[in-house]
Amino acid sequence: MVDTADEPGGRPRVAPQGASRGTSGLHRAGSRITVKMCSYSVPVRFIDRKVTAHLTGDTLVVFEGRREIARHVRLAGRGREHLVLDHYLEVLLRKPGALDRSEALHQARAEGTFTAEHEAFWALGKQQLGEIDGTKALVRILLLHRHQQHADVIAGLRAAIALGTCSEDVVALEARKAAQADGRAPTVTAAPATPDRPEPADPQLPQVSHLTAHHLARPLPEDARPLPRLEQWDELLHLRRKDSS
Repeated sequence: MVDTADEPGGRPRVAPQGASRGTSGLHRAGSRITVKMCSYSVPVRFIDRKVTAHLTGDTLVVFEGRREIARHVRLAGRGREHLVLDHYLEVLLRKPGALDRSEALHQARAEGTFTAEHEAFWALGKQQLGEIDGTKALVRILLLHRHQQHADVIAGLRAAIALGTCSEDVVALEARKAAQADGRAPTVTAAPATPDRPEPADPQLPQVSHLTAHHLARPLPEDARPLPRLEQWDELLHLRRKDSS
């Protein structure tokens, strides 16, 4: 379970001095936390580790320390659950048979993040490699979404399907080519396929000043000091080493 911090106005409350903002607790096996009677997935590598959940009016964000590890649309009612397929990929790579019947896959299909291109690639993989290896090939493609833009990976899938291959290398290469053709870096930390609206800054909290913007606004004065003289160092090059007695 996990405790939560919440205000009726939708903004996480600031805890009194000495207490932590938000809440923290341990989430258990199954890689889910329960907040306000609803369940939300977190990446499996954080099972049984201490996390903090922050609620707003429409969003739930999960942190480990100061690092955001999961973001969900806040659920209403009781007993509902929101599962992100990406949170389970490491497990599915070891147990590919669990993918087809997983609730996370069902929700990904309903949300449109698991597309017709994924379905076609999966069918091709199972046809060419068999059920288990074909599913593993698909999971490796889903892992590719963590490092490349969603649209680029989809372009790579279309190219691979057109070539009649289920090679992950072909998908990755074609995804890189799609990014380069669009004038972008081919390998990036990809944003989510459907990014959530960013939360407004809390005016009660101190704002972070970015040094880069500060330097650009007020450039440093030119250095008027003379260049260092090297004549003395040149003299050392001509000195003979004394013979040791």
